[in-house]
Amino acid sequence: MSEPVELVLPGALRDVAGGARRLKITPGPTSVAALLDELARTHPALERRIRDETGSLRRYVNVFVDGDDIRSLAGVHTVLRPGAEVHVLPSVAGG
Repeated sequence: MSEPVELVLPGALRDVAGGARRLKITPGPTSVAALLDELARTHPALERRIRDETGSLRRYVNVFVDGDDIRSLAGVHTVLRPGAEVHVLPSVAGG
């Protein structure tokens, strides 16, 4: 069995994850897309806050894998190493 991937959630998303700050996804998914597919199965309300109805990342959501923005990598096709840490951060706007 592969090492789990850990999903780190900000306060704004914890309410749809049962209050969890971190979710361990086992077995560890191999890509961000596979991680989101697993969330659709286990935490559908959380997944809907991250992806839109077409399956694309929402514009205001930033995803980082081990500190790197997936937009500068391979997007949702970014490969996850065993034990990777994935941060989901909604953009903050205001004035």
